[in-house]
Amino acid sequence: MAPEALEVRRGWRIVGLTIRAVLLIVLIFGVLITVLNRAPLPETRAEFRAAAAADRISLVEYDEQDGAIRYVRWAEGPLTWRELDAETFGAAPPPYTMADLKSDMGRSGAKVTELSDSGEIRLGPQWVLEMPAPVGGDWLLAAWVLTFLIMLGSTPRLGNRWAWFWILGAGWIGAILFLLLEPRPFWFEAGRTPAPRGRLGGGRGFLLGILLALLSTALTLAVGYLLNLVLS
Repeated sequence: MAPEALEVRRGWRIVGLTIRAVLLIVLIFGVLITVLNRAPLPETRAEFRAAAAADRISLVEYDEQDGAIRYVRWAEGPLTWRELDAETFGAAPPPYTMADLKSDMGRSGAKVTELSDSGEIRLGPQWVLEMPAPVGGDWLLAAWVLTFLIMLGSTPRLGNRWAWFWILGAGWIGAILFLLLEPRPFWFEAGRTPAPRGRLGGGRGFLLGILLALLSTALTLAVGYLLNLVLS
């Protein structure tokens, strides 16, 4: 191959690796926020008020049913997540209401949003779509969509497009695996070719996607709880 062609090929390889690296960084950061978001540490109402008064809260999410709030979760920056403890929402009256939430927040300028459980159809994996925009949700969605488009526009080595369709939609592990392994392992040096192997079809990809979804859920809860303890 002519030297000019080799230089062009090397340049495109660097561009491809750079794009994969950027997408991996965004997705891994999104995963970190997700695992912390899904396993917040419980705090008392007094501690919630103190955090609001000190203006440490950047986002508050709540779930309201029949005029009573049943759940409150808040972020003190993207990596610190807390929730009101169960005693706040005890069976004894009076119920915790929106007026109570506003009173507890005082003059805090934190964004307040209701957790959605409307059953509406949305395109994309749940862990991406539920990431709040104030803590990087838009960037995460863009990175996942671009990864999905790269998969559709390429010829994956380890599985066909249907297999990767199910794997990418299964949980955060799928997108990271694709960027690390396709079309060749991220850590392979130039000129090194992966050993040939059979490709996964759509059926096996679907089953693998289910297993990865279960693994993603378990890891999210376990790692999130441990990280929240460390960062608290």
